[in-house]
Amino acid sequence: MASESPALQLARELLADALPARWLHVQAVHAQAVLLGPALSGVDAQILSDAAALHDIGYAPAAARTGFHPLDGARYLADLGISTRVVHLVAHHSCAIREARLRGVDGMSAFSDEATPTRDALWYCDAVTGPRGERFSPDDRWAEVRERYGPDHLVTRFLTEADTDLRAAIRRTESRILGARLAVEE
Repeated sequence: MASESPALQLARELLADALPARWLHVQAVHAQAVLLGPALSGVDAQILSDAAALHDIGYAPAAARTGFHPLDGARYLADLGISTRVVHLVAHHSCAIREARLRGVDGMSAFSDEATPTRDALWYCDAVTGPRGERFSPDDRWAEVRERYGPDHLVTRFLTEADTDLRAAIRRTESRILGARLAVEE
């Protein structure tokens, strides 16, 4: 059995006991990233793996400060000296900048959104993984989130506002997945 990466170890330490359902989600997002990363053109597999393991670390009590988990996670990881690229991916995962604007959260400008295949793959892995690690289509995942929060919740409004950007990242990643499959078949 391969040893657990330092990023996944950190996520385990901070989430497994404190937030077991979140830990299930993180493990499944990470597993998806480990599976896809090496096969996808333009994706930095190690960065994707680390960002997937750490994308929800801001929910951990040790990291939570503002209540906005992408920003809290990024700040916490930056303080630990984690790779700047991973920190920025965590800050901007799944189009978090749009939710930050709706919430009136300041501080996101300290982190850049790299808009790369690696970023898209992280958004994809999060979009196909349910709250307890279930595998979903992106549409089913977003429907589950809307149902859980209700029609008038800020998170539901965020999903509506971010829909175009989220779907574009998903389409680009699905195209890379298809390209990887075709290359294997040739």
